[in-house]
Amino acid sequence: MARALVTGGAGFLGSHLCETLLQRGYEVIAMDSLLTGDLRNIEHLIGRPGFSFIHYDVTKFVHIPGKLDAILHFASPASPIDYLELPIQTLKVGSLGTHNTLGLAKEKKAKFLLASTSEVYGDPLEHPQKEDYWGNVNPIGPRGVYDEAKRFAEAITMAYRRTHGVETRICRIFNTYGPRMRLRDGRALPSFLTQALQGDDVTVFGDGSQTRSFCYVSDLIDGIIRLLESSVPDPVNIGNPTEMTIEQFAREIIAATGSKSKVIYKSLPKDDPKQRRPDITRARTLLGWEPKVPLREGMAKTIEWFKPRVSELPR
Repeated sequence: MARALVTGGAGFLGSHLCETLLQRGYEVIAMDSLLTGDLRNIEHLIGRPGFSFIHYDVTKFVHIPGKLDAILHFASPASPIDYLELPIQTLKVGSLGTHNTLGLAKEKKAKFLLASTSEVYGDPLEHPQKEDYWGNVNPIGPRGVYDEAKRFAEAITMAYRRTHGVETRICRIFNTYGPRMRLRDGRALPSFLTQALQGDDVTVFGDGSQTRSFCYVSDLIDGIIRLLESSVPDPVNIGNPTEMTIEQFAREIIAATGSKSKVIYKSLPKDDPKQRRPDITRARTLLGWEPKVPLREGMAKTIEWFKPRVSELPR
């Protein structure tokens, strides 16, 4: 049985990844500091054969007894609210946390997969974004703590590959949605859904013309595991290339929830990307992967998960 460590295993993406790896026959160790992760995301896995959880901060030295076949480094705050509230922690997990987990991969001769992000492209001057685009990032802006943490993480991952021969993979993740997202984490979908389900005005920043593309979580996890089990060392975009404006997305959510909410507009945050859409040619060609879940189907599943939880929120 292959044995995998998933850092950030109690987070939105990490918990889905743990679940899918278990279904595929892996023994899974989830590690999380619970800074932004939530044990409720993995409570259904506790006690299952082959699953274990370690409450630990990967910015400290990491040791796991026994063999490891794969390390999937997903630990990091991952929303604009987190960057503003936890800037130092965001930088540390991208730098020290990646260094520590790469050291463990070297020691165990384990395959290492880095959860990188479309944020490495910053506010892109190329559209759609291909993996060979170097990006347009403000290193000293409020978003820079996340962008540069992930850019450093990619650089040290490649350095470990070239210097120590660690078998590495880099997944650049674009906007993803689905059950287990934090209700008020500042990202578009949970914010819009929470507001719509509560009957509040839906807040769009800027004039709403900025674009995003949204990938359902099961599609993303499928792409990640295909990358893990491939022999592709270079970064690979995993995301849905279907693009829409933020205003369109807000109105889709209002319609899907049957809400009477209105769209209101507020000032655009500093360095907010104006366009975000992956070129997934590399994923299609090398992994045989592309997203399959239509937005309306994914949205229905997400709304079903959000409804009872939003109703419990204090007003």
